[in-house]
Amino acid sequence: MAVSQIDADALAPGASASQLNDLSDVTVSTADPAVDSNPTSGLGHMWINKTSGEQYLLTTATAGANVWTNVGDGTGPIVPIVYQSATGGTVTTDGNFKVHTFTSSGTFTVVTLLSSGTSTFTYLSVAGGGGGGYNDGGGGGAGGYLSGSSTAFAVGDYTITVGAGGTAQTGSSDKSGNGGNSSLSGTGVSYTSIGGGQGTGESGGNGNSGGSGGGARANSGAYGGNGGAGTSGQGNAGAGDESAGVTNRAGGGGGAGAAATTRNGGVGLANSITGTSTFYAGGGGGADRDDGGAGGNGGGGKGGGGNVADANSYAGTVNTGGGGGGGAGQPPPAGQNNSPKAGGSGVVIIRYQFQAA
Repeated sequence: MAVSQIDADALAPGASASQLNDLSDVTVSTADPAVDSNPTSGLGHMWINKTSGEQYLLTTATAGANVWTNVGDGTGPIVPIVYQSATGGTVTTDGNFKVHTFTSSGTFTVVTLLSSGTSTFTYLSVAGGGGGGYNDGGGGGAGGYLSGSSTAFAVGDYTITVGAGGTAQTGSSDKSGNGGNSSLSGTGVSYTSIGGGQGTGESGGNGNSGGSGGGARANSGAYGGNGGAGTSGQGNAGAGDESAGVTNRAGGGGGAGAAATTRNGGVGLANSITGTSTFYAGGGGGADRDDGGAGGNGGGGKGGGGNVADANSYAGTVNTGGGGGGGAGQPPPAGQNNSPKAGGSGVVIIRYQFQAA
């Protein structure tokens, strides 16, 4: 039988074939086909690797995602890579990556893992920031900050907890609150960031320890104190009161990036997990009867001040883990509010590749 009789439909009218490669539904090459090898003849197209002798048939024809089945003695078809997929939280896309952002507690469900190679998930967990103290009070410490990558995820559900911001101190008879812990946990994975420490107020004492430590109330003696300690790998210490001749400046809360100073909250850390560089976990500013201390870059609230242009105090920014600003010990100008403020709530974010680069 002449080669031209193998498949008359595969040749142009009047043409004849002297070799297989002359047929429109056969490719003879020195390499294997790829998932993006898209022959015009479609399903049933044969591909012969004349170097290895392997033979493949196109059994699924989807542009850029073809399946070539090995019909020779070799093993293993050529198929598209299946990438990770998941559900839960607010999902956004950054290039070839999906980003799941949890601003409240929920469930992250891994649906598929990478079919060839190792699945990698990047995470950020920020706890809630601590609340600010009352009457020349210290700033709240930033929520604990944890960031990294993991290859331990499996198909299934993961519990996400997002910590609340700590409450502000409302009077001398109570205390401000620590921030709530944030966490990501499930099969093979367990990460917990610790809530920020409360700033102390008129009830006195040291700032609480936490993800980052809270600041201590101003004034030496009965009401003064030291800043709280931060958690190793998650945050830094709050500051104590300034007792060397200046008794109205409270300590700021610690931040993820640095310890606090008297008045100012410690700075947070920048992270680009969403595709945009954003600061998280800044400490709250301590109160000052002049101008209140600045909150740390990363959602920390400014501390309250006295008779200045902006005596207002501010809460930690939601979903950043920023510490709350401390409250001042004297009335503010009309129309302003320099009372202690709450810490900002935390956030949990997970990122993974979902398609080919």
